[in-house]
Amino acid sequence: MTDTRPDPATGSGNIAVHARIEGRVQGVWYRAWTVEQAVKRDLTGWVRNRTDGTVEAVFCGSVEAVRSMVAACHDGPTHARVDRIHEEPALEDGFTSFEKRSTA
Repeated sequence: MTDTRPDPATGSGNIAVHARIEGRVQGVWYRAWTVEQAVKRDLTGWVRNRTDGTVEAVFCGSVEAVRSMVAACHDGPTHARVDRIHEEPALEDGFTSFEKRSTA
């Protein structure tokens, strides 16, 4: 059995992060941009709008790729304004692609 837990010393292994992005992130192409960026990084998971005006996502993949994705989310697409990102380890995993989901 292969150990896929992240190694803090090397940054190797896979992780899953749940992120909730606050700011002007709806109506500015944020979800589609997130899908593009996640696919470029070979991540799996999902992104969706929330009725409270935030965007929520789960990013699964290598430590480096997930960190890169979260860092990119601080900027977002051209017309977005990101005020804050809440991050926590995600319990979800086992995705085979990165998908845009319906509003929750």
